[in-house]
Amino acid sequence: MAQTSAVELDVRGRTVRISSPDRVVFPERGLTKLDVAQYFLAVGDGILGALLHRPTTLERWPKGVFEGARMSTRQDSSGDAFYQKRVPKGAPDYVETSRIAFPSGRTADEVAPTELAVVAWAVNMGTLTFHPWPVVRDDVDLPDQVRIDLDPQPGTDFDDAARVAPLVRELLAEHGLEGYPKTSGGRGLHIFVPIEPEWTFTDARRATIALGRELERRMPDEVTMKWWKEERGAKIFVDYNQMARDRTIASAYSIRSNPRATVSAPLTWDEVPQVHPDDFDVLTMPDRFAAVGDLYAPLVAHAAPRYRLDSLLELADRQERDDGHGDLPYPPEYPKMPGEPKRVQPSKDRDRPR
Repeated sequence: MAQTSAVELDVRGRTVRISSPDRVVFPERGLTKLDVAQYFLAVGDGILGALLHRPTTLERWPKGVFEGARMSTRQDSSGDAFYQKRVPKGAPDYVETSRIAFPSGRTADEVAPTELAVVAWAVNMGTLTFHPWPVVRDDVDLPDQVRIDLDPQPGTDFDDAARVAPLVRELLAEHGLEGYPKTSGGRGLHIFVPIEPEWTFTDARRATIALGRELERRMPDEVTMKWWKEERGAKIFVDYNQMARDRTIASAYSIRSNPRATVSAPLTWDEVPQVHPDDFDVLTMPDRFAAVGDLYAPLVAHAAPRYRLDSLLELADRQERDDGHGDLPYPPEYPKMPGEPKRVQPSKDRDRPR
């Protein structure tokens, strides 16, 4: 079948060309590339607010999300989709960038959106999911968000994460913080907290570990902080390493690469126990956005209020002093970090007490 000619979209005064607009991206839903672009324009203030001035990795699916499609990895680059960390050559002049440093010491110039046309341009290259850093390009070393990832392990699901979430809210309030929940678009639940950009990634990760450990202490049968999958069991894992440098979470309003084309949906706290991730997709989110507005507006760069981490870091001090807790393992691609415990799978650790 012949492809329809490219279309030009007026994106707030900027013309953005969408090539092959009738290319099917989500076969199960019959959604085309143009449908994806129009979705992002319909939630424009929301997606732009989630990405504004933030170094952003693009998750690109140029062939669409078809059965058997797979993501490229560090070990195998032959997949159908990939993460674009560096701004591609030939990007238009309105695509601004931010230089970030990886744990390895290498640097990259990542896309740092300043206008909605950048989102539409990225969609034309097959981008479905945007992965912004928790920093703004003014200072890429000081996070302005704490991101709490409630990750269901085998034997649990979104409903289990939703049961844990109210205690996360309670704990945050005890430390003078307020969080904003959203679906991951998959099985998980995310809670973002806007903070003053005064602490390093190491500090923000340490604060997240402290919160997770207290959550685990209060809900030991439902929550785990174990890094190794073989030790987690059927619990909700608080993925503290999402606050490590160069680890990102899908933004609010991003589309996820599943057959239903679900999206990461901001929620009110009252909605958390009542909804399911499948309630929010490319077809339903525009009407919801028109009705409720941008529930994630408090997370936009430089928005107020922003909160402080002092109390959570004091909790970390007490946990270390009174309970003997130290640091936890970093992801495998990271260099060995000061104070980090052995980074070896427990079942393969010959020195581990039996």
